[in-house]
Amino acid sequence: MIDPYQALGVAKGASDKEIKSAYRKLAKELHPDKNKDNPKATERFSDVTRAYDLLLDKEKRGQFDRGEIDAEGNPTAPFGFGGGGGGYQRGPGGQQHDFGNAGADFGDIFEGLFGGGGGSSPFGSRQRSAPPPKGANVSYRLKVEFIAAATLQKQRITLEDGKTIDLSLPKGVEEGTQMRLSGKGRQGPGGNGDAIVTIHINSHPFYERDGDNIRLELPISLKEAVEGAKIKVPTVDGPVMLSIPAGSSSGKTLRLKNKGFHSKSGVRGNQLVTLMITLPEKDDKLAEFVKDWNPKDNPRASMGV
Repeated sequence: MIDPYQALGVAKGASDKEIKSAYRKLAKELHPDKNKDNPKATERFSDVTRAYDLLLDKEKRGQFDRGEIDAEGNPTAPFGFGGGGGGYQRGPGGQQHDFGNAGADFGDIFEGLFGGGGGSSPFGSRQRSAPPPKGANVSYRLKVEFIAAATLQKQRITLEDGKTIDLSLPKGVEEGTQMRLSGKGRQGPGGNGDAIVTIHINSHPFYERDGDNIRLELPISLKEAVEGAKIKVPTVDGPVMLSIPAGSSSGKTLRLKNKGFHSKSGVRGNQLVTLMITLPEKDDKLAEFVKDWNPKDNPRASMGV
């Protein structure tokens, strides 16, 4: 059982931002897709995800810090581990066994020693039993296609009990984003735990994410670059027409507004289209033209050569 703070490599007083940053770094490094032949990395990925789930839940983090639950979210023995004064010890099969102080009622003991009815403690406050623990959380990993993530398409996930749920992806979704489904975890005496869904966004053959923007390298012909043209360009929302200015060079970047990912505020990024001039492998007429063509401009003049 790994301490969640040690699993993420953060201090006990770490902020949510520091915890998220540490998780994303480790999740990227230990992701099962990158470690298919490394079971230890996969196991550690699970430990890191479980630690992240616990520490980002304020209630459970507080319970862990106070020693009320262990790193897996299970309730610990009352009054710590007994320290010579009795308590409970977890035995084989998860059963709890009483040792020492069998059948003792600590409320009655305090009442007999210090007087005062109603189960008062010597510290002046009423003894209250801890609320029954909720069931364990269940972690899921959901692969989402690049275009689906950019356009926030609903995703279907099958839960541990066989039921399916259609999830609405949140604005600002990115690799490692976690969604909490309240009450969709395992059953417990205090109610169900939660389902924690970690989003993995698949790569795309020609789109690349850059923050909320999407980058695309667009092949164009020499004729289109020289004369200019209006051509069809793919976007995550479907093809659109794009005007290529006459005299465009490779590396020139054009912008298609609001064709990127949704930010957390709801504003969409842009699609940044970088032109890449492609030449035919063999074109005798083009070769003949270039042979007698001597351009006056030096394309490397800005580099001092």
